[in-house]
Amino acid sequence: MDATLTLIGALMLVISILLSPLSSRLGMPVLLIFLIVGMMMGEDGPGGLQFDNFELAFTIANLALGVILLDGGMRTRAETFRVGLRPALMLATFGVFLTALGSALVAWWVFDLGWLTALLIGAIISSTDAAAVFSLLQGRGLHLNERVSATLEIESGSNDPMAIFLTLMLVTMISAGGVSEGWGALWMLIEQFGIGGVTGVVGGFVVVNLANRSRLTPSLYPLLVVAAGLAVFAGTNELGGSGFLAIYLTGVIIGNRPVRMMPMILQVHDGLAWLSQLCLFLILGLLVSPSELLPLASGGLILAFALIFLIRPLAVMMTLWPFGFNRRELGFISWVGLRGAVPIVLALFPVIADLPSAQLIFHIAFFIVLVSLMVQGTTMAPLARSLKLEVPAGEEPYRRLPLDVPAAGDHELMLFPLRGEPWEVPRPLGQLRLPENTALAGIFRKRDCLPPSPDLQVCTGDVIAMFATPAVVPELGRALSGRRTSKHLAERAFFGDFVLNGDALLGDVEQVYGIEFDELPPELSLAECFARRTKGHPVIGDKVKVGPVILVARATEADSVTKVGLKMDSSNRA
Repeated sequence: MDATLTLIGALMLVISILLSPLSSRLGMPVLLIFLIVGMMMGEDGPGGLQFDNFELAFTIANLALGVILLDGGMRTRAETFRVGLRPALMLATFGVFLTALGSALVAWWVFDLGWLTALLIGAIISSTDAAAVFSLLQGRGLHLNERVSATLEIESGSNDPMAIFLTLMLVTMISAGGVSEGWGALWMLIEQFGIGGVTGVVGGFVVVNLANRSRLTPSLYPLLVVAAGLAVFAGTNELGGSGFLAIYLTGVIIGNRPVRMMPMILQVHDGLAWLSQLCLFLILGLLVSPSELLPLASGGLILAFALIFLIRPLAVMMTLWPFGFNRRELGFISWVGLRGAVPIVLALFPVIADLPSAQLIFHIAFFIVLVSLMVQGTTMAPLARSLKLEVPAGEEPYRRLPLDVPAAGDHELMLFPLRGEPWEVPRPLGQLRLPENTALAGIFRKRDCLPPSPDLQVCTGDVIAMFATPAVVPELGRALSGRRTSKHLAERAFFGDFVLNGDALLGDVEQVYGIEFDELPPELSLAECFARRTKGHPVIGDKVKVGPVILVARATEADSVTKVGLKMDSSNRA
């Protein structure tokens, strides 16, 4: 029997992996494919596998979510907290509460439930899902402006404590016949956020020190990080805090500190995160019987569409209005309220607590997730592009190899393949504008290694080996980029023909280019124009219309625009 279950599990993984390319062809989230494979292998599908061990599923789901959040945290740059932390925390707290309240009202009306049960359903489906958000943002080739991407990523990684607090409080109240101590509930919320935040940050620094002080075989560093991260996750849960928040913050600390063998750690963790998502969604798919979802279809669609088109947008508008988002950004954040594994995992709480309506609650949450992945997940990339929220992105290195030598500092060996239209005509290496503190290591061409020289012609098919630090990867990628991009995202079309310093004064620009900036004071700098419009947190891609021109933020440092693109075409709109 054990061999049979192992065979079935392995085949499910193989089938899911082989079907994953359909995601890009059909425009559906790959997580939806994993979920459908799990349902097909269940008792109502061709697989006929009966699986109803909710306790085992709960344990596996928690571990998988921990690994996914750790990987997502390590890929979240600390700079994004500058623009995304405050709005994300508002969405993760008040936004979750408002979403739970609105969803409960609809669930009470549609399913004719008691108030506490309706509130429990609202709490379960109130949080966005980190696995779904990270997967879709990182796997769709989207490079959104930092204000939007940072808010979505931080929100999805930090909104679980509020949803867990609301869910546990309501499960306790229903089990106790509707009685709960208000101070006890408030203390639970403080524990979730407080303990989770402290242990996550402390745990992150401990893991960094462990990795940097240990002398291990290179392949053991990724295992050390994931084991230590899960220890922080489990320990925080034992202390009564939010393990989800803790492991996400641990990942953020690790990803933003110098860590030995970091490129290898990220490469291995990418595979671990995919394996976790596969196992998570396959097991959750096995738990549900499609035949039990059909009776809920009409009411479930009403609740799902109310959540997508009404409740989430209202919660976003009510929480983000003070932070300087424009209408296009608010509209996209409203749409990307993706529900995924977290609501299904939270729906296991009432099942394990053996509440009267536990199965109904579980299937409603599952139905909401299915609709969210199909409707929001399949339309996220086209919507982002139609709203013009993408910004030009440089090429990522094909390989990043750490140099575990003290004299090298944080330099790495990076391989950039030359491809695309800009490299179809050979160009000499001397024409490349490379960042400071970088060096050419060699050129690979048809299995030969050529020494770099200014006169050496390079073209499509060559691979450039560079010594560089992680900080200059975006700039280096733009210099070597040959990716085909839309007309809108071509650098000249996006940023304009002229590049100015952010400290340039409007009066000087008027004299040089013969432009009249209406009634704006001439002593105002270009950077100050952005600061006024963006409430002090400009990001690359921000646009400000000043007189007959459009200023486009091309580079930022801290809270100031350092490079500005000038678009002379007055027919464009910001």
